[in-house]
Amino acid sequence: MLLTPAGGAPLKISEAEYRDKVYASWLGQCVGNLYGLAHEQKYFVEPGPDRFPLGYSGWGASRMKELNGAFSDDDTDVEYMYLLAMERYGAEPSYAQLAEFWRRHVRREVWLANRAAAAAMRYGLDPPWSGDKRYNPHWFQIDPQLVNEIWAVTAPGMVRYATAKSHWAGRIMSDDPALEPTVYYAAMYATAFFESDVGALIAAGKTALPAGARFAGTIDRMIALHEKYPRDWKAARRDAVPGLYYGEPEATRTATGAHLNAALGVLALLYGEGDFQRTLDLACALGFDADNQAATLAGLLGIAHGTKGIPRALLFPFPELNWTEPLNDRYINVTREDLPNAGLKDIAQRLAGQGEKVILGHGGRKRAGFYEVNADAAFEAPFEFPAGPLPELEVGKPATYDFLAVGAKSRPAWRLASGRLPEGLEFRDGHLSGMPHSSPAVYPVEIEVRSGSSSLRQKVPLIVRGENLAPKAARILAPLDRADLSLRKRLIIDTPPTFFSDSVEVIRDGKRTGPGATFLSIGAGSVPREDYYGYEWAQPQKLGLMAYTTGFIEDVTGWFNDLRVEYHTETGEWRPVSNLTSYPPFPAGKAPFDKAPFAEYLLFFDAVDARAIRIIGSVGAARSAIKDPPLFTSIAELGAYGPVPKENLR
Repeated sequence: MLLTPAGGAPLKISEAEYRDKVYASWLGQCVGNLYGLAHEQKYFVEPGPDRFPLGYSGWGASRMKELNGAFSDDDTDVEYMYLLAMERYGAEPSYAQLAEFWRRHVRREVWLANRAAAAAMRYGLDPPWSGDKRYNPHWFQIDPQLVNEIWAVTAPGMVRYATAKSHWAGRIMSDDPALEPTVYYAAMYATAFFESDVGALIAAGKTALPAGARFAGTIDRMIALHEKYPRDWKAARRDAVPGLYYGEPEATRTATGAHLNAALGVLALLYGEGDFQRTLDLACALGFDADNQAATLAGLLGIAHGTKGIPRALLFPFPELNWTEPLNDRYINVTREDLPNAGLKDIAQRLAGQGEKVILGHGGRKRAGFYEVNADAAFEAPFEFPAGPLPELEVGKPATYDFLAVGAKSRPAWRLASGRLPEGLEFRDGHLSGMPHSSPAVYPVEIEVRSGSSSLRQKVPLIVRGENLAPKAARILAPLDRADLSLRKRLIIDTPPTFFSDSVEVIRDGKRTGPGATFLSIGAGSVPREDYYGYEWAQPQKLGLMAYTTGFIEDVTGWFNDLRVEYHTETGEWRPVSNLTSYPPFPAGKAPFDKAPFAEYLLFFDAVDARAIRIIGSVGAARSAIKDPPLFTSIAELGAYGPVPKENLR
């Protein structure tokens, strides 16, 4: 259901009540997150304990005591970052402006779809390319539903606006249909400012889903289980999990999946019956990625019931610390680079200030201490021309590529603003197609897109390569021909096995992204310090370009810390090529936050005549809770080409 007051009258909420509910939402998210950390990723086959209340425990409780207040985690820190972006750029920041904050501040303590999106943005893919399933292999994970509540908190009662804005922002790190739970939560959050009944909130979330949404059917199944076992949440979980987890297609089956975890959130709401403490405990005990559901549901009930609905024991859990304000009114940033600490009340008041701007900017009014909210307000995404991956252009090979514009108010008009296309290609309506038959070279062009009176331009280097010589090589050079993928079980696995192939032959099969595309140099009995991949031909080849496409990259390993190109001389030595240039620049270093999956690096160098060539570098690994994790590099494709003049490469 949507909030539709009788006779088209606006919704009314006092400024004091709105601010209290915003504060309760922020407190609730912090409480749920920190309370749930002790239960994160612990209960899979069986549920967690039912000795409610569970209470704060584990490292989260210890850290709260150490820091003397609440601290940042991935359930709240991106929203805090988004608040700062709103304060700098306005209540409706663009993808480009949010990406600026991601590139600056997200450098550690980031996982799954968020980590892949952060790395993609540093590679050069603007949102929504950063969440596109072709370039973000974690697109189906839980991430968008736990970082986008802010758009509904700042749009009370504006369900259409909140859901559209949340879907838009969710595309930074995710793709359909994994965004359905994000839309569902956005509708419930916006509705909860005027409705506290749990059944009505769930109905509002379901109504907001697009026609044919998979998650709508899941909501119905969770409701049916609640009706079947009205007093037995464990029985409902027992019946739900096999279909939600084991029944999930292998390509998207994961303990941190968006669909699975949101479904368990529905059960927590139903069995919690609106009680804050019980809902919080159920969210933890139902398991899987429990802290995220605990944070989102606690924030929701915070809105529904205000600060008075949050039990005092959750806000003042450590009497010995003598706090006088909830969670000591401290939000200590321990996760995001270069973000300031802040008071919880201050954050909430600033959030409410942004909400006022949204209300007044979309047909609402403020009179006599009350907001009159336009429930029918719509969100219009900013008009943008996001940078995407480069078109793959090879002499004599058919090519097709679609440029992307978002937020156009009418059908966008495209044109080639400057430069010339390679012979054999044409550009029409944002679509590049044809078969290049000009010489290998870099063709710099500028593309313009127009919507109404607004126009945007982007400079693009169209790089035409010669024939890919990799398929003609007599032998692939690699540390091993077949990977022992069973060793990945020693990692914390959140990636379905369909992404991987055990045969090194996949690095020249022409498939750069997706399931089955990735080879890992993982084998028993060795921890490599350096890895390499390359080719050997029966006869010398003239070479000047290697194209390395990363495969799926784990959160703890899978990348090169550095990368160089070597060729095999007639005297039997490996010698480095001269004037090596990477486009885009290869991200050196040990940190995973800039190691993008499915990212192609074009390695230009002075021409050599050689029978063998390889890329080589040291194996990267991040700090890990796993003792002696297996280390490896990841590769999806490696192309080898003749020289390409790079004078026009910028």
